[in-house]
Amino acid sequence: MTVTPASPQKIWIYDTTLRDGAQREGIALSLDDKVRIARQLDAMGIPFIEGGWPGANPKDVQFFWQIKEKPLKNSELVAFCSTRRPHRAPEDDELLQAILSAGTRWVTLFGKSWDLHVSAGLKTSLEENLAMIEDSIGYLRSQGRRLIYDAEHWFDGYKHNPDYALKTLGAAIAGGAEWLVLCDTNGGCLPHEIAAIVEEVCNSFDLQLNPSPSLQAEDFHDRPRLGIHTHNDSETAVANAIAAVMEGATMVQGTMNGYGERCGNANLCSLIPNLQLKLGYDCLEPQQLTQLTRSSHLISEMANLAPNDHAAFVGLSAFAHKGGIHVSAVERNPLTYEHIAPESVGNNRRIVVSEQSGLSNILAKARTFGIELDKQDPVCRQILQQLKELEHEGYQFEAAEASFDLLMRQAMGQRPQFFGLKGFQVHCVTQDDGSILSLATIKVCIKGQDILEAGECNGPVSALDVALRRAIVQFYPEVKQFNLTDYKVRVLGGTDGPAARTRVLAEFSDGSQHWSTVGVSYNIIEASYKAVVEGLEYGLLLHHVDPQGEANATIGSISLLQPSP
Repeated sequence: MTVTPASPQKIWIYDTTLRDGAQREGIALSLDDKVRIARQLDAMGIPFIEGGWPGANPKDVQFFWQIKEKPLKNSELVAFCSTRRPHRAPEDDELLQAILSAGTRWVTLFGKSWDLHVSAGLKTSLEENLAMIEDSIGYLRSQGRRLIYDAEHWFDGYKHNPDYALKTLGAAIAGGAEWLVLCDTNGGCLPHEIAAIVEEVCNSFDLQLNPSPSLQAEDFHDRPRLGIHTHNDSETAVANAIAAVMEGATMVQGTMNGYGERCGNANLCSLIPNLQLKLGYDCLEPQQLTQLTRSSHLISEMANLAPNDHAAFVGLSAFAHKGGIHVSAVERNPLTYEHIAPESVGNNRRIVVSEQSGLSNILAKARTFGIELDKQDPVCRQILQQLKELEHEGYQFEAAEASFDLLMRQAMGQRPQFFGLKGFQVHCVTQDDGSILSLATIKVCIKGQDILEAGECNGPVSALDVALRRAIVQFYPEVKQFNLTDYKVRVLGGTDGPAARTRVLAEFSDGSQHWSTVGVSYNIIEASYKAVVEGLEYGLLLHHVDPQGEANATIGSISLLQPSP
């Protein structure tokens, strides 16, 4: 039985980034991180935000206290806990008491669905496990809490002992659970299995499957509803969640960016737009959906993990176009190569330039920098030819758009000369303690003056960066704001060993803007110097600096020097 909404059907999104997502290897969220993420999810209008397990660790206790001081505006904060321990009254179980102390209106309680876990994990009887589920939920309900029941290992439990698995859901209903959430905890199921088993659950219980979009959390007082919680160990978590929704599930649990233990959880950044934009379900307000990309990137920053540039919907490359035919087509009609409007999820179209580019790429890319080029202008073909020659040498402009912008301006005669290099040297010296210190000296010409400066640091590139900044800062104090935030080296033509060309990608930031440059040479120091120089030069462009004291001309949002006659 596939449930197809005749009118927009409400799907309640339940975010567990702060609990299940934080269990990913390599993630360590501070208290402030958790609060910031919760506030951002609240701004998006996520209906349920699982904050953690109060009592399991001091940080989660402090988190719930801090949120209580300034409650969320749009979302229900949910506390997470297990059923009571075997052969213990719920009112005597300290874990349940910690849940009550958290003060949330909604509680998610998880219990065992798989008889294997009951006997091997809990080491108790199947009957006691049913009692643990029912009276734990009943006790919390008696204390004024509203209950979401997470049926842990539900699908594996159903496969091994369907009768007992169904009895665990019956116990949760008897206790007063308002949601029954079926969990593919091991992440091993495929969509057709999820669909068939969810259908069996719907046929076995009197559930509410078609809530109105106007239904609010306060309206959950009659029949229980169904939810789905999937893990990604088979790379099917999103597909599995969608399969469950189409069979009647009305709550979807997942994490931002798919974070989670092992291979992660269902990725809400994919699930939400698929459900809402493709299948017509009502998940978030359209304006809230436009915050999805920003939220994804913010949360990756809080988790100290690099964003996935190729993530669906929210990735930097999700709406990037590289092939010349693609660019030409999408310029005429975005539907030709875009399955949705990128703005609907807060993303943007990007035109990527490479050796595969045609004139359409060059024209479209120039427009992203506020530059209008004429297809008939010889400059266009000059840029295209130079681009292909440079990429043949090993340059790559896909990840170094600032260098490509400078290349275009050079061809147009609109690239200002902030300084000219007259020479540099780099020395590395082994110190008494065995560490290596790099010393760089550099000579540049700025506004007719020769400047000689030196810089020391623990690496040759950093020493060059220090020396160059010292040389130009007295003329361009803006460089104090520029930071070299990332530096990547790739050896090209691996068969040549140390004699191969080296490509260096450098990323800079002034605190609010980011830009990347590229340098290529057989000499790694020269390649690094090229990238660093262009990075500082582009930063000065962004800050509207005039190297000659002449009037600036504005092209797009960037100020350019008018070429001298």
